[in-house]
Amino acid sequence: MYIGEQLINPTDDRLRLSAQLGCKGIVIDSRPNRDICNDDGTWDTARIVALRERIEGFGMKLEGLALDVGSILLDSLRDRPKAEAAADRLRQNIRAAGQAGVPMLKYTVAMVGITRTGVVDGRGGMKCSTFKAEEYAPDSDARFSYWGTVLPEDGIGGSHSPVAAMKTPEAGGQVMAAEVGGISEAEGWTAIEYVVGSLLPTATEYGVRLACHPHDPAYPPGGLNGVHHVLGSLDGLRRFVALAPDNPFHGFNFCQGTIAEMSRDPTACVLEAIREFGPQKRIYMVHFRNISGGYLDFREAMPDDGSVDMAACIRAYREVGYDGVLCPDHVPLSDVDPGRERFFAFCLGYTRGLLQTA
Repeated sequence: MYIGEQLINPTDDRLRLSAQLGCKGIVIDSRPNRDICNDDGTWDTARIVALRERIEGFGMKLEGLALDVGSILLDSLRDRPKAEAAADRLRQNIRAAGQAGVPMLKYTVAMVGITRTGVVDGRGGMKCSTFKAEEYAPDSDARFSYWGTVLPEDGIGGSHSPVAAMKTPEAGGQVMAAEVGGISEAEGWTAIEYVVGSLLPTATEYGVRLACHPHDPAYPPGGLNGVHHVLGSLDGLRRFVALAPDNPFHGFNFCQGTIAEMSRDPTACVLEAIREFGPQKRIYMVHFRNISGGYLDFREAMPDDGSVDMAACIRAYREVGYDGVLCPDHVPLSDVDPGRERFFAFCLGYTRGLLQTA
């Protein structure tokens, strides 16, 4: 195992900083990734090769790219021709990534963004995104949820607010739960099965692992606004694996924080998931992050300041033979570290320390 980062459109100086912090791998999270796109929006193999070689020039590995699936899941239920056109584009992108030597593409099954209901103070007054199901309201959803690569900074002095960025390409085709008109459990699985069935054969042919990020957060029974998060439980993750049980290119962007949110005993839930999906080789990358709280009531936290025993998780990853990248994610906000570089550096150093002592 080793530390790495997810970066959006990194400059050379930012890549140099990652290398100086000890990162061995980089996941490019740009969505849309205009630097590698042709005029028609498909990825260009030569540009991906140039990106990979640029990262390798700093002594790091290009672990993978974000496959921007946009609104394909919702469209597969409501506008099938639009979904089919998106699937064609995504298959082309998978082919280009495989030809360029990219081993993994991560994607999300979120249709309605990453739901949050507010921001609370954490250690030293840092601002921590929170989800309390009993406080859910469409207005707070609009202000405080994540949309694609847009962070929940509205009203906190951040760059641009989710409200302003919704309906833009950076929102990743995601909409508010109140706008969807309901997604039943059966429809949720139909959409996921459509995406897996449409993309996995191409990924398998070109040797690219598809790393699925589960639903964040787990929703209460009955969902929110009639929208169900079917990958919001370990049983959901098991059913997802069972869609292609013998295919080694079908697995997870294993978001440890998201899995912790599935249970009122977050450490036990995360350890169970590691010990189940690790030996199956379904963990392709890890979002090594923590939360304070648990199911339906939590806040995001620095890795040393939450409810999950992070040292026990490192030991579990070692036990099951995981040998990939650990990336910080969902770092809290602070006006004294607006770019989060110091916070991310802390997360990386903390994780490196755990690796050295485990």
